[in-house]
Amino acid sequence: MTEATQRTSDNGVSIWLDDLSRSRIESGSLQDLIANKNVVGVTTNPSIFQKALSQVGPYDAQLKELGKVDVETAVRELTTTDVRNATDIFREIAEATDFVDGRVSIEVDPRLAHDTENTAKQAVELWEKVNRPNAMIKIPATLEGLPAITATLAKGISVNVTLIFSLERYEQVIDAYIEGIAQAAANGHDLKHIGSVASFFVSRVDSAVDKLLEANGSDEAKALEGKAAYELFEKKFAEDPRWADLAAKGAKVQRPLWASTGTKNAAYSDCKYVDELVAKHIVNTMPEKTLNALADHGNGAPSIEGTYEESHAIINKLAELGINLKDVTDKLEADGVAAFIKSWDSVLADVQSGIDRVNA
Repeated sequence: MTEATQRTSDNGVSIWLDDLSRSRIESGSLQDLIANKNVVGVTTNPSIFQKALSQVGPYDAQLKELGKVDVETAVRELTTTDVRNATDIFREIAEATDFVDGRVSIEVDPRLAHDTENTAKQAVELWEKVNRPNAMIKIPATLEGLPAITATLAKGISVNVTLIFSLERYEQVIDAYIEGIAQAAANGHDLKHIGSVASFFVSRVDSAVDKLLEANGSDEAKALEGKAAYELFEKKFAEDPRWADLAAKGAKVQRPLWASTGTKNAAYSDCKYVDELVAKHIVNTMPEKTLNALADHGNGAPSIEGTYEESHAIINKLAELGINLKDVTDKLEADGVAAFIKSWDSVLADVQSGIDRVNA
């Protein structure tokens, strides 16, 4: 293991890779990152699958086997196969960590982001299709996604809540999680292996806020929402009257996950959204470029504790400057859903081309 990735892990951060493809699985690249860079999980999203499935070659054998199926079925078969194979690679880690880590996430169709009923329905379908206890189903934190999160957890299914941008929505996500776990307990599910993370898209918030701050020469946002989110995480699980009883039954806290941790601003350190957000009970899902930067020159020392007052001051300053953070995060959520739908449309087009090619 590299010194920096090991130190980051030792200080409470689970390093997950924000990437997956068949070539990465079959080449041994994923196993190498597990062995040498402390990677203990994987996240996927429509953009990641668009990149993977646009490659000519790696998926041809399965496409030939599937034949002239409809493109939606083909995409479901290709993506769940990759996720299933990745969960098998991580199974030993999952068992060693009591299913805290060793998780591999797969997202519901982003076109369902505002459809509660069908999001919950597809979450079950994906869970049953992958058929591995260390899988996680990704559900967006839209208003319509919140009850689907609760309903999915109530069935004993692990959930990665994605596309969180605001503290207000994050608090609603935690409430949806605790309610889902309470329902899972009432439904007789073993709580010990139900996992959940709440994915906060930290760099996107900073990038949007920084553009507004640059207009008046103010300092950068400094990962403000991530730090404030961690404070909220600590407070909610400490103060919710239901949680102590659920924890006694084996329930695990829903960990904050820092997503979108690649640095968007060239003036920032390429390890900014790792080194500035190190604390216990954290997941950081990194693109390989960020992971390599951490391994090469990252710090990995604890860095969130003691920053809450600074984060509050920055948030208050934004209000004084006339920057409405809710407007910023609402737009980011809408843009995030739209971007994933665009990627999904590309996935469908690329896979249809593959079906046509191998069946020509």
